Amino acid sequence: MTPEQAEAYLLDLELFGMRFGLDRMHKLMTVLGMPQRRFASVHVVGSNGKSSTVRMIAAILERHGLRTGTYTSPHLRSFAERIEVGEKPISDADFAAAVTRVAKAAELVNRTQEPDDRVTQFEALTAAAYHELARRRVEVAVIEAGLGGRYDATNVIPSKVQVLTSVGLEHTRWLGPTITDIAREKLDVVRQHATLVLAGDVHPDAVAVAEGVARERHARLVRAPLEADEPLRARGSYQRHNFAVARAAADAFLGGLDEDAVIRAAREVEVPGRMQQVGERPLVIHDGAHNPAGATALAEALPELVGSRRLVPVIGVLDDKDAAGMLRALLPLADAVVFTRSANPRSLSPATLATLAEQLGGPPAEAVGDPRVAVERARELAGPDGAVVVTGSIYLIADLVRERGSARASRM
Repeated sequence: MTPEQAEAYLLDLELFGMRFGLDRMHKLMTVLGMPQRRFASVHVVGSNGKSSTVRMIAAILERHGLRTGTYTSPHLRSFAERIEVGEKPISDADFAAAVTRVAKAAELVNRTQEPDDRVTQFEALTAAAYHELARRRVEVAVIEAGLGGRYDATNVIPSKVQVLTSVGLEHTRWLGPTITDIAREKLDVVRQHATLVLAGDVHPDAVAVAEGVARERHARLVRAPLEADEPLRARGSYQRHNFAVARAAADAFLGGLDEDAVIRAAREVEVPGRMQQVGERPLVIHDGAHNPAGATALAEALPELVGSRRLVPVIGVLDDKDAAGMLRALLPLADAVVFTRSANPRSLSPATLATLAEQLGGPPAEAVGDPRVAVERARELAGPDGAVVVTGSIYLIADLVRERGSARASRM
């Protein structure tokens, strides 16, 4: 396959939707020669903060001399961004070769399955990541779970350290209606005699589940501090929180840290699409907060960056998210707001969001369907001395950073 054909192959797999279960994934790993067993691994689960924490763990490990890889999701411009070695995305050619290998393996696996039980997009991507990380001979891979943990495609790695960043009420249709239910699903990734690292502010109900799982599986339980002390390149108070978790996880993996290496990681690690400044006059920030907890963290972090500037958010939210909860967190900070939508078909209409904002007593609002036009309108409303924050969905951020006319966006 060419890189374009590899992207098209993965996008076409969206037709088969999302299905839980590890049977197909185990079969894929067998056909591929069990690549997930050829490197050590750290497995990161949670409702928010996973991608940032993964990148930060990898940065710390890399600066301790380990050849490190990562697997994150979703992506902004192309699927290849999800697989990194040495903090750099793999090349388009390597990505295409990995997908080609997985497509052949998936064809063999599909022959053993029922017609409606085919390898999914996320399974193919995860298999491609494990294959490529093994081929590149990484010593340790830091892996971000997709949805949940127990039946997530990533959960075939014999990880040495597991990390829980947060637990919120989302994806309740698949993970269960309570924090306890969701925590149980996420923490099924914990291995016997491993180390489980918890963020310092994890919900008490999730902590209780973690303590029970640690006892059952003879795992060591580590609580991370609430915030890191090191000066960070990544902006926002919530990133200081994520770095504290990452530091604890790296320490658990290595059994001790070099402080100089940790400080260099803090100063150098960057997280695309998370509190990322992309413009100056006005100040423009991209942040992929996509649920009430993420929006609250963003709201708490914004004053540090925005100060007294006039603030105009650009917001687009998917229809399976708690839009009201997100708006309650963000609207009190806004002087005006522009609602828009991403190319994802699950995106709520801007008019719906504007109506909801009015019901919540929000500031003056406008609805602009095209995300790029919405950002330009927000820049006008903010003025050169103001600030614009684009948020509500990582898919919205992806629409803005992708070049016009590029391959169609992933919906998953």
